[in-house]
Amino acid sequence: AAVTGADGRAVQVAMTTNGIRLPQLLPALVEAGLDRLNISIDTLRGDRFHALTRRDRLGDVLAGIAAAQASGLRPLKLNAVAMRGVNEDELVELVEFAVAHGAQMRFIEQMPLDAGHTWDRSRMVTQDEILTALSARWALTAVPGRGGAPAARWLLDGGPHTVGVIASVTAPFCGDCDRLRLTADGQLRNCLFSTTEYDLLPILRAQTSRGGAVDAGIDGMLRSCVFGKLPGHAINDPAFLQPARGMNAIGG
Repeated sequence: AAVTGADGRAVQVAMTTNGIRLPQLLPALVEAGLDRLNISIDTLRGDRFHALTRRDRLGDVLAGIAAAQASGLRPLKLNAVAMRGVNEDELVELVEFAVAHGAQMRFIEQMPLDAGHTWDRSRMVTQDEILTALSARWALTAVPGRGGAPAARWLLDGGPHTVGVIASVTAPFCGDCDRLRLTADGQLRNCLFSTTEYDLLPILRAQTSRGGAVDAGIDGMLRSCVFGKLPGHAINDPAFLQPARGMNAIGG
């Protein structure tokens, strides 16, 4: 949080979390400079939560969301992957829950990033289906000017509350994507679905006595990664290849 950008302003620090230990850890995180939170919650039903996570911890997640609401960190976002036959009947309920907690609900189309490579397009709840379900409860008005943000947003009954949808499969936003990812094992990725990685470890492990050589190496690797970014992820191309890494090994 002490890092500043070229304009002198502090870099915004956000964290995506399952929320389980937020009541205990949030005060220290805020003190350390955390700016905002994304909390994952795919269901509000205990039996479904247990089936999805193999843990009976829904109560802990709900307590974490309550702690986040009380913390004043804003915007507060709740993320759910919409899954056919799993939680598609909870979409309205999840949005109502988010609104009650001062949060923005964001639904994510299920993407081919599972570790087992068993993704099935027919099980994916599409953006159109999500919006149709929500339109039965609220009048939705598109919010313009998304820019490079992954979620398109809609006002609920004219606002101020909004809902977001990250439709990477049916409405790709690759042309506006400006993100890179650094994995926990030192690999740069220029797309979630990239089959190519840029290894920073040899540069980072170089002897510090080489002066500016390490910084120059990082700079060169970043530029190569950006220049190597393809026009799109090609999920809808018959020749699409799912990356070897699942989302659990890529990180945010």
